[in-house]
Amino acid sequence: MDPQYHIKTTDKDVAPYVLLPGDPHRVPLVAQLWDQARFVADNREHVTYTGVYRGMPITCTSTGMGCPSTAIAMEELARCGAKTFLRMGTCAGISKSVAPGDIVIFDSACRFEGTTRCYVPIECPAVSDHQVVEAAIMTAERLGLKYHVGTSRCIDALYSRRPEANTSFNGFRTHDWDYFLSDLQKMNVIAGDMESAAVMVLSRIFGLRGGALCVCVTSLTKAFEEGGEFTYSTINYGGSNIENLNKIACESIYQIYLNDQKKSFKEGDL
Repeated sequence: MDPQYHIKTTDKDVAPYVLLPGDPHRVPLVAQLWDQARFVADNREHVTYTGVYRGMPITCTSTGMGCPSTAIAMEELARCGAKTFLRMGTCAGISKSVAPGDIVIFDSACRFEGTTRCYVPIECPAVSDHQVVEAAIMTAERLGLKYHVGTSRCIDALYSRRPEANTSFNGFRTHDWDYFLSDLQKMNVIAGDMESAAVMVLSRIFGLRGGALCVCVTSLTKAFEEGGEFTYSTINYGGSNIENLNKIACESIYQIYLNDQKKSFKEGDL
C-alpha cells in the first residue's frame, strides 16, 4: 500500500484501535502513556503515533479542527485497517450541570456542521456505537471521574451562534444567535465540540465503531448568565484536565479491547 495522501500512513502503520485528538501536539503526550510508541508521520494537521498499550495495538492520529479534516483522517485511517475510533478532545459546557473539568461522553450529536451532509441526508442520526459509550462509562466510574452522558452540539464555525454579543468580527450577528444557546438547553444538549458528528456518522456508515468523549474546559453559559461576556481566559487546559482526558481515552479504548477479547474467547468456546 502506498502512503495515504494526507496522513501519510500505510496499512503497516495503523492499529485497529485508534484515538483521535484534535490538537497535533497532544498526540505525543498520549503516546507517553503507552508501553511502546513510535512516531509514524506528521503532515498538515495530522500527526500519527502507533504502539502498544497494555498489550493492545493502538494508534493516535490528530484530526485538526472541525469535521472536514476529521473526515479526511477517518477515511484514510479506515483504508489502513482502523476498526474502532474514539474522538478525545475538549468541549464547552452548554448544560448548566456541566462544569470545567468534567468528562463528557457523547452518545449522539446534533449535526450543525456541513461535512456529514456530504455523506448522508440530515435525517440520518449521528450516534455513537453503544460498545464505545458503555466502555467509556465503565472507565469513568472506575477512575472516579465526574462525567455526563448526552448529546453534543457539533458545529463548524467557532465564532458563530454564541451567546455573547460581540463574538464575530465587526459585530456581525444574526437574530437567531440570540436564541441558539437557550434552544440547545431546552433540547438537553449538554456540551459543544467541532468533530464528534463526523466520527459518529462516518464510523456508522463504514460499518465500523466510533464515539467521542471530551473534557469540559469552559462554560458557554456561566459568564453570559451572570451578565458578563465569555473570554478565552476562562478556558482551562491546565491542571489535571488534559491528563484526565488522555488517561480516560486510553483506558476507554482499552476497555473496548478487553471486551472484544472476552467476546472472541467465548465465541471460540462454542
